[in-house]
This record gives sequence, structure tokens and C-alpha cells, in this order.
Amino acid sequence: MGNKPIFVTRPSLPPLEEFIPYLEKIWESRILTNNGDCHKQLETKLKEYLGVKHIALFCNGTIALLTALQALRITGEVITTPFSFVATAHSLLWNGNVPVFADIDPITFNITPETIEPVITDKTTAIMPVHVYGTPCDVDGIEKLAGTYGLKVIYDAAHAFGVKKDSVSILNYGDLSVLSFHGTKTYTTFEGGAIVCHDEKTKDRIDKLKNFGFAGETKVMECGINGKMNEVQAAFGLLYLKYIDLYIGKRKAVACRYRELLKDVGGMVMLSDIEGVWHNYSYFPILIDKNEYGMSRDDVYEKLKSKNIYSRKYFYPMITDFPMYKNERWSDDTTLKNAKYISDRVLCLPIYPDIETEVIENVCQLIKDH
Repeated sequence: MGNKPIFVTRPSLPPLEEFIPYLEKIWESRILTNNGDCHKQLETKLKEYLGVKHIALFCNGTIALLTALQALRITGEVITTPFSFVATAHSLLWNGNVPVFADIDPITFNITPETIEPVITDKTTAIMPVHVYGTPCDVDGIEKLAGTYGLKVIYDAAHAFGVKKDSVSILNYGDLSVLSFHGTKTYTTFEGGAIVCHDEKTKDRIDKLKNFGFAGETKVMECGINGKMNEVQAAFGLLYLKYIDLYIGKRKAVACRYRELLKDVGGMVMLSDIEGVWHNYSYFPILIDKNEYGMSRDDVYEKLKSKNIYSRKYFYPMITDFPMYKNERWSDDTTLKNAKYISDRVLCLPIYPDIETEVIENVCQLIKDH
């Protein structure tokens, strides 16, 4: 391993020489953005790969979340999770919504119909669940609940590229699903994101909103934003798509190796694969119980860090513990007790396609030696 730092993730990069021809075509066309050939090709190929009807590409996932809220004209309160990256809640504030936080399931780490329903009020208009670590939410239960109360559902599917439930893409659930193609994600376009929708009318509205609200060359119909993906991002996405199944397969092998090496460690919990779910192995989280394991999560984090191994406390603090989100409604830990428990104990170990076996073994040995 030497002294090379090991991060929680590292993007795999296809051979550089294979990217050059894409760049040459961009140089030749001199079209750098505004729905160029690479952009069009990537939308088509992603629809085919993901098994969805419509997809709109974006410059990043956060702008895609914001545009999804605009596309469905979401107002008022929106129920979401405190156990996510802060962009989930930020998008709601940027849209003028009031985030309302529901507790999470202790097994899947997702909000559920049972945790959502008690916080529904007459001001609730939508639900924004997150498929945390790519583990599917109870999509059928949430759909039923949303139908009962007349709520829209926008899934933050930032972690869920390629994930399927019973052979169907989980991106096909809800009114909209939003993907992130950030450099840390299973599938990347450097930065980037997308909205998956189910009909041509919604796709057309999303495309207008991400281009300043233009309808044609000279008409601006509403207040849109600049959310377009550029041609270099799209070109890289086309190339990356050729390798994505290989990369996911390698991630699965890493997860299996961790589970084998850590299966007998007391005081530590690992997530298991779910029957009927095609996982993408975006993350490898563990939960550490100090009383049984003998060290706290923070102690393990610092121990790994001292060896130049940078795990991450995803997601700590939980969103409601950030100063800007703290208020009396969420100050009582019992309100979000599962989220608090998991946030205080979770640690994501390094996982990426090209991680060396020696690194995996060294991480596991450091965890065992306590």
C-alpha cells in the first residue's frame, strides 16, 4: 500500500485513448452544449440501459432535484429523510418548500410509509424519499400512501443507478426520480445528473425548465434555470456506459470480500443484499456498537485515518443536526431515534472497482484488531 492515501471511493476511468475520438468529434462540430449529438445519444442509450421511458440530462444532481420540484409545481411541506446528503433538503429550501423529516427504518435506512404517515399534515404536498446507498424504498407502500393522501412522490435516486427490484428499474416508481452522476457515484459523467419521468409532456416541461424556460427561439414561458449537461460530460458518459457492468461487477466482488472477512466481528453490522434486488454496490456501510465492539465508530474512523485510510461517516451528522436545520420540532432525539442511532454509528468503508485486494484485507485486519 505504501503511503498512498486510500479514499472511501475513487472513480474508475476508461482508457484515455478511447475518450480521444469523442473529443475529436466535439472539436470538429464545435458544439459544446445545448443538446448536441453526444447529449442526444446519451439520453437514448441511458433510456435503453436503465429501462425507463424518458430521461432528461442535467449538469448535476442538485439542479435536477430543484428542477423536479419546479416541474411538478411543488409547494408547501415536503416529507423527506434526515439520513441523506444535505443536497436533498437544500433543494427543498431553494424551491421555497418546508422540509419535514420522517424517521428511517433500522434495516434499510430509508423512510417508510409507517414513518411518513404520522408527519403528514394538511400542508403536505409531496414526499421526497431517498434510496439510501441504492437500497430501494418500499416503493409500493409509498405509492399507496401517496395515493391515499393525494401527494406527489419525487425519489432522490442519487445512489440508485441501475438498481432493479423484481427485474424492474426502481427509477420507474414515483412521479419523478432524480439521479446523480457525480464523480463519487457508481456511474459518472464527471459532474452530472438526470430526471427520469414517464410521459412526453413532463419531459418537454423539464427540458424547457433546464434551459431558462425557453419555448422555441424567442419565447420564455416561465422562470427556468441553466441545468444543461455539456457535450464533454455527455461524451464521457457514453464511454463510461460501455464499462458500467464491469465496474458494478467489481464493486460486488469487493462487497462480498468485505462480508467474508468481517462476518465474525462482534458489535458490527453489515447490510445484506435483498432478495429480488439488483444492487449496484455504491457504498459499503457498517454499523459499530461501542458497547459490544469495544471502540466507537469515531475511534475506528480515526484509527483507519492514522493509516492513511479515509472512510466516511455517511451520513453524519444527520441533516437535522446541522445548525441551519435545527429547530424545536426535531430537537428531541426520540422523534428521529432510528436515524440518530444509525447516524452515530455508521461508517462507510472504501469501495471502488479498482481497489486492491491488499487494501481490503488491511482495512478488515485493522477493524478486527481492537
